[in-house]
Amino acid sequence: MMLVVLSGVFQLQALLVFEEAAAMRCDAAVDRRGADLRPVHTYSIVARDPASGRMGVAVQSHWFSVGSVVPWAAAGVGAVATQSLVDPAYGPLGLDMMKLGKSAPEALNGLLAADPRSDIRQVAMIDAKGLVAAHTGSHCIAEAGHVVDEAGQFSVQANLMEKSTVCGAMADAYRSAKGDLAERMMAALEAAEKEGGDIRGRQSAAILIVKGEPSGRAWEDKLFDLRVEDHAAPLVELRRLISLQRAYNHMNAGDLAVEQKDFAAANREYTAAARLAPDIAELSFWQAVTLATHGKLDDALPIFKDVFAREPNRWPPLIPRLVQAGLLADDPKLIEQILRQAPK
Repeated sequence: MMLVVLSGVFQLQALLVFEEAAAMRCDAAVDRRGADLRPVHTYSIVARDPASGRMGVAVQSHWFSVGSVVPWAAAGVGAVATQSLVDPAYGPLGLDMMKLGKSAPEALNGLLAADPRSDIRQVAMIDAKGLVAAHTGSHCIAEAGHVVDEAGQFSVQANLMEKSTVCGAMADAYRSAKGDLAERMMAALEAAEKEGGDIRGRQSAAILIVKGEPSGRAWEDKLFDLRVEDHAAPLVELRRLISLQRAYNHMNAGDLAVEQKDFAAANREYTAAARLAPDIAELSFWQAVTLATHGKLDDALPIFKDVFAREPNRWPPLIPRLVQAGLLADDPKLIEQILRQAPK
């Protein structure tokens, strides 16, 4: 594969930024083969959904808090997975370079050229146009490798695996999976685990998915930003958290529909949230509060009744406090009707 070479000026800038980041870690004078290395051996996927433009990273490792090191993403920019004997600087620097207009292959090649220990790195990047690139250093611990699917707009990569077939299994699972980006990325991780996964076992997992276009409000651009820091079955727990995130995403969509006075859409979203997280009475409680404050008391009362019956010591005492906070109208008749739903 032809190496994409950056302009001399830009490559020099990448080198300077990379070295500055190293100096900030107070190890500029230390042999990079030494104490600064973080052995985040793992398997991961970076991907872009062509239909929605969403991009993300999903990862699992036998390493504590893998989500704080490996996955990086920014809406409208791209996504990065940096692992093996990892230098986390690849994440923010790769995103910065893509933000400046460089493609994912250009950004990756620029950073590799600036890194004297690229032979121990494993990195994958994808940009907002779906261009994707990956690197597995020659000294990554076997079994190590990656599969880049340019047409499918994804890359899977792994090192320190039990078998050499992990990446192929991940790629096949992602290609054949149905559902949204989170579901397909989870399918890839689960396929890796089924194939043997990390030879050391499992400990943590994470998923980070951002919108295809930035909203100008970075906190709203992360659709999934979930971490399992330490768990006996991190993928099982991550899947549970993804389901919860979907429930709360529906709640947020329901609240937005209420603001737009589209109560039919609001009820659909709220119902979907409750279906995904039936054990969380609070979701239904705030649905009822929102409906009551927007003149839909007849719809709200049955929901209040169900919530109060499930957790009678929690939610009825909260109603007067919501009045004090201005979240329910100071209307004695309204409050009486709501509290009448509590069990006697």
